[in-house]
Amino acid sequence: MKTFEELPVWQAGRELVRRVYAMTRAAPFCRDAGLCDQIQRAAVSVPSNIAEGHERGTTPDLIQFLFYAKGSAGEVRSQLYHVDDLGYAAPEDCDKLRDFCRDIGRQMSAWIQSMQQLGVRQGPKYHREPDHGFEKFIAQSRLERLPNGNYRKKGTEEGTRNTEEGTRKAEEGERKAGDGAGAS
Repeated sequence: MKTFEELPVWQAGRELVRRVYAMTRAAPFCRDAGLCDQIQRAAVSVPSNIAEGHERGTTPDLIQFLFYAKGSAGEVRSQLYHVDDLGYAAPEDCDKLRDFCRDIGRQMSAWIQSMQQLGVRQGPKYHREPDHGFEKFIAQSRLERLPNGNYRKKGTEEGTRNTEEGTRKAEEGERKAGDGAGAS
């Protein structure tokens, strides 16, 4: 899909927003500003997070934002129980909307799982190449990594000698400092 608007799950999220707003406009629900605001924000968060993840352009970002969107769909489902318990909407309307949220969650789960399968390359838009800039710098600088983590110019013993000498001096300084502390 080239745009998030083409995604069936984004379109379903948009429909969720329409249904939630229609439900919250009816009395007595419309008089509970707190719950109205909370469920509306959660519903709007579903397509918003799908769109943001898609626009970020990397598979890890998309997966992260799909999890956010899935969580928001779960939040709407949870709040619909409160709506039902408080008698703000007909129980069958709450059930239908909860089922719709579950369906959206299943779509996102399937999409997430398809991207998490090992060995599946997602194409250029959803594939982040590893950054090899540091390795290129090391190679261009003709450096090599020593076992202790330091670097030296290739073909010289100077790096090793300087590193060993620095370590020895540091250890001597620590011993002298420890001896001085014990004499007081």
